[in-house]
Order: sequence, then C-alpha cells, then structure tokens
Amino acid sequence: MADRDVISQENGQENLSKGLASDESSFKEYGADTLDVFRDRKKASDEAPSGSSEGVTLPEADQGKNGGSDGVNAEERTPHDRLEEEMAYGGGDQELPGYAEPAPKKRRRRRKKHPFLNLLIFAMLLTGAYFTLKSQLFTVTKIEVEGNRFYTKAQVIELSGLRTGYNLFEVQTRPARDAILSDPYIKYCKIDRVPRNTIRITVEERTEYAAVPYGDEYVLLDEDGLVLRISDSEPALPLLMGMSIIEMTPGSPLQIEQSYLLPGTLDLISVMDENDLYFKKIYFSTVIIRAYIYDNYYFEGTPSNIIANMQGIRQLLEEHYKQGITRGVIKVGNNNYLAFSPQIN
Repeated sequence: MADRDVISQENGQENLSKGLASDESSFKEYGADTLDVFRDRKKASDEAPSGSSEGVTLPEADQGKNGGSDGVNAEERTPHDRLEEEMAYGGGDQELPGYAEPAPKKRRRRRKKHPFLNLLIFAMLLTGAYFTLKSQLFTVTKIEVEGNRFYTKAQVIELSGLRTGYNLFEVQTRPARDAILSDPYIKYCKIDRVPRNTIRITVEERTEYAAVPYGDEYVLLDEDGLVLRISDSEPALPLLMGMSIIEMTPGSPLQIEQSYLLPGTLDLISVMDENDLYFKKIYFSTVIIRAYIYDNYYFEGTPSNIIANMQGIRQLLEEHYKQGITRGVIKVGNNNYLAFSPQIN
C-alpha cells in the first residue's frame, strides 16, 4: 500500500513537471516576476529524486485531478492555475505578482463629550452677543424717509413717533407703522432697521383726485373714492357737483346717494388724465353726467359712453380748439355717437 502511494505521488509530480515545462512560454504574458517563480518551482521539481517524497507533494484530493483518470488533465489548466496550485500546496513563500495584502484599517479614537463645557461656551457667546447689541454701538442716530410727496420727512417721522437716541433693536417698529398707516394719506408703509444706527421709513401716499363741494368746504377724494381730508379752500381738482352726501369720514369711502355713478366718474377722470385732458367740474344727475371742459362747454352722457368714445371726443376737441369754439354741448351715446350743439341749457 505504501509503494502504491509513492508511485502515485511520483506520477503526479511527473505529470505536473511535464505540464509546467510544456507551457513555459505561456507564463511570459504574466510578466517577468511570474516567469521567475515558475522557473524556481520547475528547477526544484527536476532536482528532487524520483523515489523521494520531497519536492511538490499534492493532497490526495488533488492527486486525482493531476494524474488520475477521473480528474482533470494538468494540460487543460492554465499556467496561472498551475502556479497558484503549486504555491498553495508546495509551501512556497513567494506571493503571486499583482496581489497584495490589504492595509490594516486605522481605528478612530472616539472623542470624549463635554456637555457642560459646550453649554458654558454657548452661554458665554449668548451673553456677549446680548451686551454687544445693547451697547452704544447700535444707538439710532438717523431716521430716513422714502416715497413721501404730500407729507414732508419731518411730518412722516412725527406720525411714526420714532426718535433718535434709542437702541436700534429696542425700537418698536410695528406700533410706529400702525401709527403712520392710520393717516388717510398713507396707503403703504414699511419700517426697516439698517445696522448700525439707522431706521428707514418707506411710504406710499394716496393722491388727491377730485373734490366734492359741501357747503363752504371741500371733501377731497383719492382715485378710489376714499375721503382724504376736508379743506376750507377750493383745490385745483375736478369738482364733483350735485352729489347728495350721506357720510364723509376721513379714511373711509365717501357715501352718496348717487353711488352708482361715482366709480365710473372717477374712472373717467383717470382716462382724461391719460389723454392730457382736464375737466373743471362734473355735474351729477340721476342717470347721466355733464363733464365741463370750459365754463360753457361740456360733454353729456354716461361715464361709460364718454370713456368708450374718448378717441372721437379728442379729435372733435382739437377741431373746436382750432376753430375757437368754447361754447356748446357734445352729446355722447352708444356706438361712437357724437352730436354737437352750440346751444347749452
């Protein structure tokens, strides 16, 4: 039995040596390092005595693969497979070219947490920020006003109640904004803090658009019919005559009996401004209006018809201006109807 095992090992070694010798040229494609390892292993196999057990000894499981009839022939394996097999079972110290041991991973050191120290640092930063913001560095020294036309800068500041000398971040902007918006002339207001020492007030004002005579006074309206103020003197604005006033509180819409005519009349004034025309006064009746260009020269019709026929009205006005006509009535109807008469009522 022992003789049979020795003969089997010798046959396997002989087959492996023959296979390696026959394919030496195949190792060249793997580089010089692989070829050197192959030649060293081949030389050790050739020098080993035929009857000794030294040299390349394969496990019993692999002897059948190399020399047995049931295994795979050594010539069918690639040269690189043979070299790996020889290195695995031959006890060689050389590594396969192209292979390297992975570098060991470095273990990170876990930092110790210091919650009390972090809390202390945060408290110190918060305290420093508080005293910085409260310092004289942020004292208000200037108040700017933008967008004002009707009111002066001093009047807007007076409305706000703001003063210099206070800390910028202690200024209460909301009450100041509400105080400014309480004035009927102010349509929009915004107050900003501008570091380090400035407060900026931005406003948008309502514009006086028309006036309604009321006894010896005049109720001034904006383009939306909001009452702005009541004046003792006649303003240089279109006068809306013949209105029956119900309520005229500043800051609130004007309440009149002919409320169905007021929005259209205000729109008519806007269209006239866009066409560089000016009405001195507008008389209200139950259904129609009379819009005066001169004291004895006017248009008669509904506000919507006058607006719709504005192009024809402008051409007619230009012709009358060239002819020196300053007296008469132009009746305006539907479908661009215009009729001029020198007779006035």
